[in-house]
Amino acid sequence: MEIDAVDTAPGKVDADLLAFAVPDPVDLPPIAQEIDGLLEGELRHLIEDGELKGKLGKTTLAHTEGRLAAHRVAAAGVGSPGDLDADSLRTAAAAVAIRAGEVGGRSVAWILDGESSTLSAAEQARAIVDGTVLGPYDAGRWKTGENDRRHAIERLVFCGPGASALAEDAERANVVVSWTNRCRDFVNAPPNECTPARLAEWAEETAGRFDSLSFEALGPDEIRSAGMGALAAVSQGSDNPPRLIKLSYEPLGAKGDLVLGLVGKAITFDAGGLSLKPAERMEEMKSDMGGGAAVLAAVGAIAELGLPIRLLAVVPSCENMPGGHAYRPGDIITALNGKTIEVTNTDAEGRLILADALWHVRQSGATHIIDLATLTGAMVVAMGDYYAGLFGNDEDWLHTIREAAEASGDHAWIWPLHETYRRYIDSSFADMKNSSEYRQGSPILAARFLEEFVGEGPWAHMDIAGTAYLERGRGDYYDCGGATGYGVRLLSELARRLSAT
Repeated sequence: MEIDAVDTAPGKVDADLLAFAVPDPVDLPPIAQEIDGLLEGELRHLIEDGELKGKLGKTTLAHTEGRLAAHRVAAAGVGSPGDLDADSLRTAAAAVAIRAGEVGGRSVAWILDGESSTLSAAEQARAIVDGTVLGPYDAGRWKTGENDRRHAIERLVFCGPGASALAEDAERANVVVSWTNRCRDFVNAPPNECTPARLAEWAEETAGRFDSLSFEALGPDEIRSAGMGALAAVSQGSDNPPRLIKLSYEPLGAKGDLVLGLVGKAITFDAGGLSLKPAERMEEMKSDMGGGAAVLAAVGAIAELGLPIRLLAVVPSCENMPGGHAYRPGDIITALNGKTIEVTNTDAEGRLILADALWHVRQSGATHIIDLATLTGAMVVAMGDYYAGLFGNDEDWLHTIREAAEASGDHAWIWPLHETYRRYIDSSFADMKNSSEYRQGSPILAARFLEEFVGEGPWAHMDIAGTAYLERGRGDYYDCGGATGYGVRLLSELARRLSAT
C-alpha cells in the first residue's frame, strides 16, 4: 500500500473516501464541522435522520458531488469517547477500508483528531494503517470466482495540519502490517501447499531480499546428526521431511551485546500423531505453524525496517502424523541438550520440537529468547481469542514484552510459572514426560517443560493458540475467521524498542 502524509487541507485532498472519526453519541469534531460546512450541512442532516452514528465499526458515507476533492466522505464510528483506544481506531479504519472496497474505492484519506483524542497523532496513524491493511484482508485466494472477494486499499493519505510529520511512523507501520498479512497467507494456506520444505523456501526467499539476512535449513539427516532427537521423533511419521529453519540478522551499526533469539513452532499439519485428534475441525490444524510463520515474517519486517539489533531466528518445522514410522506413547527420546523425555501423548508434540530449537538458539548466541507457539487448547479455553498467554523466567523481560504487546495490538497477559508445577511432568523412567495425566494447568505445564531447555538467560514463552487463528471473527478489525498474523507486530515492536535503548 502506498502511504502519503500531507499538510494539505482535507477538503482539497483527492481520494475515493475522505474519512474522520466520530464518537457515540455523535459529536462532530471541529474538522468534521468544517467538512460539513463544505457539504452545506449534509452531515448534520444525516445525524438528525439517525443515519450517521458513532457506534464502533459503523461507517456512514456521503457523496461530495464535487464540493470536495474527495469523491465521498466517510464518518467512522469509534464508540464511546471513554473507551477510545488504538484498537477502536483500528476497527474504525478497517470498517472504512472494507466499505471503500465495496463501492469500488481504492484510496482513502484520513483526517486525524489532533485536538481531543486520548491517542497521540503517531498512535492514531499507526492504528489507522493497521486497520486499513488488516481489515480488508482476503483469505479466499484459492477461489476461482470474484464474488465475495475483498479488495485491498492501494493508497492511504494522512492529511491536515501537521500530518506530514507522521510519514515515518505511518511508513513503519505499513511495513510491519504488510508482513503480518504475508504471515496470514502462509497460516491460511492448505497443508498440501504449505509444507516444511515450502516454509523453508519462503525463509530463503526472504533472506535473499536483504544483505543483512543469512539463511540455513537442516534436513532430516542433519537434524538427526545434530542430536535433535525430539524434532526427529515428531517428524518421523510423515512422508514430508522436516526442516530446522534458521535466519540470522546482522545489520550494520547493531547496538550493544544483546542478541534477540526468536523461536517459532511450525507444525504444518497436526493430526495428533498416534494420539489422534478428533475429526471435528481437524482441518484447522494447518494453523499449528502460526508461531513459526510469525517469527519468519517478523524477521522480514525487522530487516526491511533496518533495525539495529542482532537477531537469531530458529523455526523447527514438520508434520505430526500417524503411521507405521510414527513415534509412540511410551517412547523415550533424547533432546539436543541431552535430557531424556518420556512420550506420554504424541499430541503434545509442539513442546518437543521447541525443546531442540530453544537449546539450539541459546547455544548459537541468543542472550534474550522469546518463543511463539500455538501450544495448548487450554489456552483457548482460558483466554479466548484476544490475549495470548505469556510465561517466562525473568520479570523484567516479561514486562518488556508485555509493553510491546500492548503497544502493537498483539495483546498478552502474564501467567505464573512457579517451580511447584515441575512435579506434573516428573517421570519414573526419564528426566521428564511431555504431558500430564491430570487435566490441570496445561499451559503452565507446557511452559514449565520448555523451561528445561532454555539455558541461562532471559526467556519468555507465548502460547498463542487462541490468537493466531480465529474460529470466527472477533467483531473488530479481525471480522472474519482464519489467520491473524499474531506476533508479527509484537516482535517488530519489541525489536524496535530494544534497538532504541
